Amino acid sequence: QVQLVESGGGSVQSGGSLRLSCAASGFTLDNYAVAWFRQAPGQEREAVAWISRLGGISIYHDSVKGRFTISRHNTKNEASPRMTKLQPDDTALYHCARRGSAGCSGSHLATAYNHWGQGTQVTVSS
Repeated sequence: QVQLVESGGGSVQSGGSLRLSCAASGFTLDNYAVAWFRQAPGQEREAVAWISRLGGISIYHDSVKGRFTISRHNTKNEASPRMTKLQPDDTALYHCARRGSAGCSGSHLATAYNHWGQGTQVTVSS
């Protein structure tokens, strides 16, 4: 059974850091493009970053460039964004998502992803 479980969220002050994690089970995460999305209350879901299969390419939303770094941890079957210099605008529920097929490239479109985790909350206070 394909499953994605996020963890690592929490409450931090502006300028703080967090490392989220997306743990996969039922498949090898490194074979698939993986993305992180976030959704704040009353706002649309937006792609934060995505990483290609095997980790060769990573793409970031303009709002997080230079602050977020996504990486893979193959021995743990995980993908993790390291988030630094967090700001109140980063407050949202963060989800990881996986493309449906191993050959698909990463995308900023939520509709491109077939499997989603339940999300982990990030709250940044000023």
